[in-house]
Amino acid sequence: MKRKQLTNQAFFLTLLVMVSTSAVYAQQRATEINPMNSWIKAGINVGLPIGNLADQSSIALGADIKGQLMSTPNWGLGLASGYTHYFPKDEQENFGSVPIGIFARYYPASQGFFVGADAGYSFQTGSDLNGNGGMYARPQVGYHNRLWNVFGFYNGIFRKDTNGGIMQYVGIGTTFNIMFD
Repeated sequence: MKRKQLTNQAFFLTLLVMVSTSAVYAQQRATEINPMNSWIKAGINVGLPIGNLADQSSIALGADIKGQLMSTPNWGLGLASGYTHYFPKDEQENFGSVPIGIFARYYPASQGFFVGADAGYSFQTGSDLNGNGGMYARPQVGYHNRLWNVFGFYNGIFRKDTNGGIMQYVGIGTTFNIMFD
């Protein structure tokens, strides 16, 4: 029970940080979207299921797509989506998830380490056995330059259904920045 409370607290803390960050920047003058401050991030990730998900799936493989706006030289904000497929263990069903959310990243320098988080809702596909989707959080830390990002992350999908629990995995990913200029 304490582990579930701790995970819920981590989710809500991540969500609070993202909402607070968005509110701070909403008060500033609106940033004009142009080819120098906005781009698409497309990438792949691979993860190892943990917790209850490890009983059903041996590996998670996903694709990410994000639209990012650099609202300041150090903060990237945007929309996130993608697809993750959970490869089943013996006699388990195939299923996947489609996240729809927002993200924030802090880049201390134009090249180097970054921290960030995605949050939103993740829809489940392909299996009634595993229940519905739920709210998700994906904190991450990584390395970046102008063209690409490499990062490690935790992904948790917090569900309320009777099959319930948290679908969680840890992984690594990479995205390529598709510039508009």
